[in-house]
Amino acid sequence: VQLQASGGGLVQAGGSLRLSCAASGSIFSLNGMGWYRQTPGKERELVARMSSGGTTTYADSVKGRSTLSWDAPKNAVHLQMNNLKSEDTAVYYCIANLFSIGEKWPRDYWGQGTLVTVSS
Repeated sequence: VQLQASGGGLVQAGGSLRLSCAASGSIFSLNGMGWYRQTPGKERELVARMSSGGTTTYADSVKGRSTLSWDAPKNAVHLQMNNLKSEDTAVYYCIANLFSIGEKWPRDYWGQGTLVTVSS
């Protein structure tokens, strides 16, 4: 199973960007997908996560500024972030919780990380 993330980069404060992540490989079923982020010296933290049933959780820090959407046929998730702030600067990691073919239990898979830099 591989997660391919895209969409990071440099953006000015107040601007917007869209992060995308697609899961591929030996996927039997997806339970959920989302995004976490991490800055140096800090733990990885949740940005937004969606279950296959449609339940979405957002971090308080991005609530109202971000929208997570799931493209089920493509096993992909998109995070639209608006009104970006300098504190949104981080490496963003895509996550997918899924059953891989041949495995009994679901587990988390992580993407490679994409850097988002917000300049003030």
